Amino acid sequence: MGYVLGFDEVDRTNIAEVGGKGANLAELSRLAGIQVPDGFCVTTEAYRRVMTDAPQIDALLERLWELDERDREGIRASSADIRRAIEQCAIPDEVAAAIVGAHAELGEHGAYAVRSSATAEDLPNASFAGQHDTYLNIVGAQEILRHVSRCWGSLFTERAVTYRLRNGFDHRTIRMAVLVQHMVFPQASGILFTADPITSDRTVVSIDAGFGFGEALVSGLVDADVYTVRRGEVTDRAVARQELALEAEPTGGTRIRSLAPEQQNRPVLTDAQAVRLAQLGRDIEAHFGSPQDIEWCLIDDEIRIVQSRPITTLFPIPEAADDANRVYVSVGHQQMMTDAMTPLGLSVWQMTSTAPMRDAGGRLFVDVTERLASPTARAGLVAALGSSEPLVGDALRTLVDRGFVPTVPDTDPVEAPTDGAAPAPIQPDEALVTELIADSEASTAASTRDIRTRTGPALLEFIADDIGELRRILFAPKSYRAITASLDGATWLRDHLEEWLGEKHAVDTLTQSVPHNITSEMGLELLDVADVIRPNPEVVSILRRVEDAGMDEAHFLDALATVPGGREARAAIDSFLDKYGMRCVGEIDITRPRWREHPTALVPTLLGNVAHFAPGAARRRFDDGLRAAQQKEHEVLERLRALPDGARKADETKEMIDRVRAFAGYREYPKYGMVCRYFVYKQALLGEAERLVGAGVLRRADDIFYLRFDELREVVRTQHASAELIRERQEAFRSYRLLTPPRVLTSDGETVTGVYRRDDLPTGALPGLAVSTGVVEGRARVVADIARADLDAGDILITAYTDPSWTPLFVAIAGLVTEVGGLMTHGAVIAREYGVPAVVAVPDATRVIRDGQRIRVNGTDGYVEILSDET
Repeated sequence: MGYVLGFDEVDRTNIAEVGGKGANLAELSRLAGIQVPDGFCVTTEAYRRVMTDAPQIDALLERLWELDERDREGIRASSADIRRAIEQCAIPDEVAAAIVGAHAELGEHGAYAVRSSATAEDLPNASFAGQHDTYLNIVGAQEILRHVSRCWGSLFTERAVTYRLRNGFDHRTIRMAVLVQHMVFPQASGILFTADPITSDRTVVSIDAGFGFGEALVSGLVDADVYTVRRGEVTDRAVARQELALEAEPTGGTRIRSLAPEQQNRPVLTDAQAVRLAQLGRDIEAHFGSPQDIEWCLIDDEIRIVQSRPITTLFPIPEAADDANRVYVSVGHQQMMTDAMTPLGLSVWQMTSTAPMRDAGGRLFVDVTERLASPTARAGLVAALGSSEPLVGDALRTLVDRGFVPTVPDTDPVEAPTDGAAPAPIQPDEALVTELIADSEASTAASTRDIRTRTGPALLEFIADDIGELRRILFAPKSYRAITASLDGATWLRDHLEEWLGEKHAVDTLTQSVPHNITSEMGLELLDVADVIRPNPEVVSILRRVEDAGMDEAHFLDALATVPGGREARAAIDSFLDKYGMRCVGEIDITRPRWREHPTALVPTLLGNVAHFAPGAARRRFDDGLRAAQQKEHEVLERLRALPDGARKADETKEMIDRVRAFAGYREYPKYGMVCRYFVYKQALLGEAERLVGAGVLRRADDIFYLRFDELREVVRTQHASAELIRERQEAFRSYRLLTPPRVLTSDGETVTGVYRRDDLPTGALPGLAVSTGVVEGRARVVADIARADLDAGDILITAYTDPSWTPLFVAIAGLVTEVGGLMTHGAVIAREYGVPAVVAVPDATRVIRDGQRIRVNGTDGYVEILSDET
C-alpha cells in the first residue's frame, strides 16, 4: 500500500487503509447524483511509518492504556504528551514527496480542507463524531504537510482518548489517515439526519442549516435553522436568528463575519432545497443500508456531500413479518433489567416466557399491537401497564390518541370486570405457599441431579425439555392465584382505606415483615454474616484489601482461613452463597456473573454492614417491621369500627390484610426459583463449553454467550462454530451496551417517551411514582455499579434500576430513587418491606441528581427535590 490513494482507488471496504471517513467519502464519490469535492487520502501506512520513526511514543501509549476513563487529569496530560511527540516528528521524505505530488496534481495554488479519518471512525457501531480535527482553507504544500501532522496528532485529543476508553477501543490498534480535499466555499451548509435525532423516527429527515461553513453550527457559534421533511414534504421549520457566519479568509484559514441585518432572519434554505436534500439523504441511506448523519454544503444551488456516517445512537427496530405499524413495550423496564443481554441470555429468557417477545439492541420487547388495536383489550392494557409504570401508560395513550395503530373491531367481545369488585376469594393459607415452595425446590433438585449425567447434544436437549418444567413451576395456576390474591388484595386495601379513612399508603406499613419473602430475607441474612465477621479485625482487614486491591475470588476466600475468626467467616459466607449465590445484577440474563462465581461483589456491602450496624440488627429490623405492621393493623381496624357499618368494614379489611400478608412474600419466590435453575443450566453449559474449547471448536468458554440457544445446540451437534459470527456478536453487544432502551418503541423506530401530567409538584421537583411512603432528606449517592457502592447509613440511593441483587444495600439506605420501576417491581416491594421511602420511574435521575447533593425524597406524593448543590 502506498502513502497516498485517490478517491477512485478506494471504496468502503478500505477502512484499514483510509479510515472510516475516507472510505465512506470515496464510496459516495462513485454514486450517480452525489457530488463530493475532489481529493486524495494520506493512508494509514504513512501514519504507521511516522510512528515507527518515533519509538518513544510506545512508552507513552503504554502509560495511556493503563489509565482509567475517570482519570481526567491523567488522560489530559498523557494525551498532550503524545500529540506533542507526533507533531514534532519530521515527516519522512518519501511520505512528504507523495503528499506534495498528489497535492500538485490537484492544483498546488488552490485551497484545501485537511481532515482526520481514523480507522475507528464513522463505523456502524462507533461514529467518533467530532473527536478528531479538521482544518479548513489550507493553502500551500508546506501548510498541508503541517496540518497532516496535526491530524495525526488529533488521534490523541483528550476527547478522543476518553471516547476510546469508554467504548473499549485499544489506542495501539487504531491508525489515522488524512483526507486532503478541494476547499468549497458554501453559501450554506449543515447536517442532515435521515432519522429524527430526538425521537429516532425513521420516517423523518431532520436538516440543520446555517450560512457559511458548517463548523459554525457544530461549535455552537450560531443556532441552526431546522427543517423537518416527511415523505417528500416539509412538515415543520424553525428559522433561527443567525447573526454570524464562518467564512474563508483570502490568505488561508477562516474568520467569523457578521451578517447583514436583512440576512439574519432569512431562512437558510427554501422548501424545495430542503426536500432535495432529504431525497439525497434517502439515496445515501439506501446505498449504505442504515440511517445516516450527513454533512452537506450548498454552492450556487448545487449540493456537495462532504461526509456521511452511520447514526450510532439510534435504537434498532425489532424485525417484523410485515410493514404494518407496530408497537413494542420494553420487557426490561418491567423486569428491572434495562442493560443489554447477550444472545444466549435473550434466547433462554424467550424460551422461559409465555409472552410473544421480539429482540432488538440486546433487549426484549413485547409486541402489543393487536391488543392496542382491540377496543376491548386496549383500555385494560394501557391501564395495567400504566399502573405498573406511568410513563409506559402515557406513551401508549399518546400512540392511541395519534391513531398510530388502526382500531380493529373485536369479533368476540370480552366482558369487562366490574369496577371496585373484590378479588376472587382465596383463603389466607400459608400452607399453600409452603406447598408451592416445596414443589419448586424439589423440581430444581431433580434438575440439578439429572443434568450431571448429560453432555453433548443430550445436555442441550435436557435443558430445552427442563425449561418446560420450569415454565410449569412458574406459571402454575396455584402460584398465579397466590400472587394475584396478594396484588388484588393490596389494591383493594389502597382503594378502600383511602375511601373510608383517607389513608393513601397504609398498605405500605401493613406489608412489612411478611413471611416467605426470600429477597428481603437475603438482605437480613447478609447482616447476620456481618455479625460473624465484625468481632475479627483481621478478617475485616482482608475484606478491605479485597475492596482496595481487587484480590481475585479464589485468594479472597482462601485467605480468610489464615487469620483468627476466618474459618467462621468463610463458613458464614459459604452458607450465604449456598442459598443466594445464584443471584447477581441483571440475573434474568443467564450469562451474567453470579455471586458464587464472583463473591467479591458482596464485599462492599459486607463492610458497610460491619461498620454501620450493631450485632443482631437483622432480627431487630424484622421485629420492628412486624411490630409496625401489627400496630397499623390495630389502628386501622379500630378506626373502621368507629364508622357507620364499621363492623362489616373492619371484618372485610381484616380478611384482606390476612390474605395480603399470607401471599405477599411469595411473590418474590418464583423468580428466585427460576434464577436457581438458570445457574444450574449455566454451570452445565460452561462445562460443555470447556469441552468445546478443548476440542478446538471455540477459543474461549464464554464464546457460547454470543450464540442463541438453538445455535449453540447446533455447534454442539456439529462440533463447528463460526468465529466470525461470534466476533460480530461480541462487537454488536459492546455497541448495544451504550444504547438507552426506550420504554415504548414503534416500527418506525420512534422511541415514545411518556411524561407525567401533574400540576401538584413544588417548583423544580422531579416527578416520579410514589411506591413506598415517607419523606426523607439526606445525601444522594449515585451508584451505577453495586460492586462500587460506597454508602453510609442514612444515604439515599440513586440508581437506574434495582433487582434482587441490590437488596442487601436496602438495609442501610434512608431512601431510594430509580429511573425505572413500578408499584410492584423489585425496588418498590423491598423498599416497602424495609420501610424505606422510595420514588421510582424518575426520568434521568442518575444524570440530573449529582452524587453528594442533599435531596428530599417524598415517597408519599411521588417526587424528589434537590435541596443543595453542594457535593
